[in-house]
Amino acid sequence: MTVARGLFITVEGGEGVGKSTNIEHITRVLTDAGVALLVTREPGGTPLAEAIRDVLLKVRDEPVSDITELLLMFAARAQHLHTVILPALQQGTWVLCDRFTDATYAYQSGGRGVNPALVRQLEQLVQGDLRPDYTVLLDAPVEIGMARARGRGELDRFEREQIAFFERVRDTYLQLARESSGRYRVVDAGLELERVQAQIDTVCEELLSCWAGRREHEHDGGQGGEGGLS
Repeated sequence: MTVARGLFITVEGGEGVGKSTNIEHITRVLTDAGVALLVTREPGGTPLAEAIRDVLLKVRDEPVSDITELLLMFAARAQHLHTVILPALQQGTWVLCDRFTDATYAYQSGGRGVNPALVRQLEQLVQGDLRPDYTVLLDAPVEIGMARARGRGELDRFEREQIAFFERVRDTYLQLARESSGRYRVVDAGLELERVQAQIDTVCEELLSCWAGRREHEHDGGQGGEGGLS
């Protein structure tokens, strides 16, 4: 019997929206429900990809060209995807990833101004037809997010950008959510944590319900989808 492909879930958002805290919460909810779950992050997720992450985040005197940054992002993604994400999905494991290619559209295209056509070309080269099944966007006003980020300690190379950069990042994320509303769920992350996680609980309930419905359909002999929730 063929193993159903696991769900690929991504969590997106700008600086200081609480991704780490809320990914821990999603992990608890899903694992308590019996889901086999792999939690990972981008850039990173493998030793090589983590080394590229360090290169990308390090504050340095040498200017980093936008194309160099873009190519490093996709180099890390290619390694991560083919050695970690795809094998897990093919084994039926759900993958919960802290950022994925939507972050490249938001940061490198929206924030830096890189032509989105270049991002699409690399996305197709590295990923083929694979896209996340479900994306949780943690959205908060930039001023709130940056105040939280500054409270965490020393800022990395991205976190040192100007407010206008992060406004463009947020605008791009919200545009992506409008264009891909079928897979996006936007969570108001500017609220207190309890209210944020109440929204996330609703999202997790939807995920589990859709997954149960799909498994029942497959059990009854229907043709299951390739990881989508429709």
